[in-house]
Amino acid sequence: MKRIFFLNVIGVFAFCAAGHAQSTEVINKNGYKLTVINQDAGFDKAEIAKLEETFFEVYPKLEKEYNKKVTKNVTFVIDTAYDGVAATANARVVFSSKYMTKHPKDIDVVTHEVMHIVQDYGDSAGPGWLTEGIADYARNKFGVDNAGAHWALPEFKSTQNYDNAYRVTARFLVWTEKNYKAGVVKTFDKQLRDHTFTDDSWKKETGKTLDQLWTAYAANPAI
Repeated sequence: MKRIFFLNVIGVFAFCAAGHAQSTEVINKNGYKLTVINQDAGFDKAEIAKLEETFFEVYPKLEKEYNKKVTKNVTFVIDTAYDGVAATANARVVFSSKYMTKHPKDIDVVTHEVMHIVQDYGDSAGPGWLTEGIADYARNKFGVDNAGAHWALPEFKSTQNYDNAYRVTARFLVWTEKNYKAGVVKTFDKQLRDHTFTDDSWKKETGKTLDQLWTAYAANPAI
């Protein structure tokens, strides 16, 4: 593993007064390039190492499973200003330093977010709830320590709906694969990337409409 480490001089002067020095680390490993920009001088270096390790463990698996044309050049930003959990755009993942400091075991935030890079659906490719559901499906399947973060797919509740996104949708996808068509998530992922996914895709692939699938799921949601 080849590592290149340097201080962003502009960042140092910009943050010096506030006691925050921005640093940048570039890691080249097995054909992948990960750039880690840390804007929080107090952020645990061991946590950064875990972010890096998780990337190099899960990203190649996601690439192999879903999108062999995905970029091999990814950037992580540890952001002191971001108040969410994490966000991804243009192969750049922004992590909230506050969130990750409070939840250091939630390392598979990496898995969810880099799945968005692999998805690479572009604009108007399909429903956002399905995009997020597939990302959590991938986290459930490929995550390195979901148990350590006490992260799991939720039990079904009558108040849920397929478009709740994230873990609710992910569980529904797991059930659909178990009961109707193995590999349908991979099929939908490709259709979304190719912009060929439609509302009729559910029936074409499973024999049932989305609403019919959800009704069947609600009647017997065991996975």
